[in-house]
Amino acid sequence: MAARGRPRTFDPDTALRRALDLFWERGYEGTSLNDLAQAMGIASASIYACFGSKEELFRKVMALYGTTSGEPPRRALREQPTARGAIHAMLRATADEITRPDTPHGCMLILAAPTGAVENHAVREFLADIRRDMHTTIRDRLVRGAADGDLTAPAAALDGIARYYTTVVQGLSVQARDGAGRAELETVVMWAMAAWDTLARHSPEPSGEGSGERRAAVPELRRAPATP
Repeated sequence: MAARGRPRTFDPDTALRRALDLFWERGYEGTSLNDLAQAMGIASASIYACFGSKEELFRKVMALYGTTSGEPPRRALREQPTARGAIHAMLRATADEITRPDTPHGCMLILAAPTGAVENHAVREFLADIRRDMHTTIRDRLVRGAADGDLTAPAAALDGIARYYTTVVQGLSVQARDGAGRAELETVVMWAMAAWDTLARHSPEPSGEGSGERRAAVPELRRAPATP
């Protein structure tokens, strides 16, 4: 009968949460295996045995992030009855999550991404795929709104509107990491929603004959509504 391995002396769920906090704060490239071992309270050999390589551990961390801090904005998109309400709730949920006092400020998808090392290309693409999926999720919600009849924007404009609000989400994260508080981010959300009627009503027009560039027909925005 084969000998059984030594039982674990740590809680994998707790260790994974500690790894999440460290990757979130320092980014993928700024976090070493020694840093992880110290933060998780386990030896490097135990990290490999339980979670795999640093990259494999990071992928598990991102799965945990997706079901915790990453879930409220997506849930808002799913559950709100109108497209406008879904976008508004998504932005507010994002602002809530990236300014929580018990986590690093900013979105981990944006702030933990590798920036330079060639060997980290797979991790960069992994995170880029998740960010692209967020754009797809927003666009799909707009398509649903158009099908339900609560969004009248032409079909050709929906991808651009989705990309605009994806960019707002990413910008909120950078603002939060740079020190913007929840009230300041609410102002960004307020103005982003003030643009909704313009975006939902107008389709892009060519910027000039023969040009591949396009511009949005953007009349003067209405005054932003008062913050609830």
